[in-house]
Amino acid sequence: MDGTIKVDGLTKRFGSIIAVNDLSFTAKPGRVTGFLGPNGAGKSTTLRALVDLVRPTSGTVTIGGKKYADLERPAAQVGTHFGGSFHPGRTALDHLRVYAPLVGVDDARCADVLDAVGLTEAAKRRVGGFSLGMKQRLGLATALLGRPRVLVLDESANGLDPAGVRWLREFLRAFAAEGGTVLLSSHLLSEVEQTVDDVVIVSRGTLRHESSLAELRSLATPTVSLRSPNAEGLRALVTSQFADAVVELSDGFARLANVSGADAGAAAHKAGLELHELAEGGESLESVFLSLTEDEATAVEADATSAEVAA
Repeated sequence: MDGTIKVDGLTKRFGSIIAVNDLSFTAKPGRVTGFLGPNGAGKSTTLRALVDLVRPTSGTVTIGGKKYADLERPAAQVGTHFGGSFHPGRTALDHLRVYAPLVGVDDARCADVLDAVGLTEAAKRRVGGFSLGMKQRLGLATALLGRPRVLVLDESANGLDPAGVRWLREFLRAFAAEGGTVLLSSHLLSEVEQTVDDVVIVSRGTLRHESSLAELRSLATPTVSLRSPNAEGLRALVTSQFADAVVELSDGFARLANVSGADAGAAAHKAGLELHELAEGGESLESVFLSLTEDEATAVEADATSAEVAA
């Protein structure tokens, strides 16, 4: 199947609360797409609408051009992990055995997916004793039971230690490299920055940015820092040649935006200005992410979930 995920004009209201507002984006096969935004931005509502757990107020959500409910054996095409709950008294293997008949696979597949997520040695341990990271791995194993070509994962990096994050990154990148589609939500860009190819950023239920990760990085403002024992000479240089670029100017120190180190160094050399520091830097990617979502003020999605439960 074509594993393209397409969200087109999705709106979801829970009473007077608008959890998602006219949201459109695409996640493509062979790519890991990070679905990013603060808590309450509408991410979970969107993912649940994608797999028919929430009915859209308007708009469509499709996988390979079809709604989830119209897919033949959907669990064999789309694997999902939304945190979920596990019976604390069941072993990891027994947990998977409960789902295997529903998905249409045998017990041998349960052992395969436990091995795939690194839980073979914990197969006969009760889930009640699992760490959050181990539960995340078990949730992913459940999503993989049907051999899907699409993975939809909600905050699956949450709770993983650094080794676990690296393992998840390598696993998802390998899955995508084989033509799979991955849509991975997170409220922290830093958590998935090294994992994703593309980013979709939402805030207050609306799209704020959609691009490749490389394009998002291009939004970060480059800077150069200059330090000189000749404070007056430095001040004269930057105010005469880089006045519009000054971010910070103090006694013997200046930081300029959108100026390269080569240009700043050449100007200082031409002016005969002695420099003790010439360092390029820039706005962090996380700062760019925060600037795109800075007006997120309320946990809209949390309120929406409460409204849905109440209804």
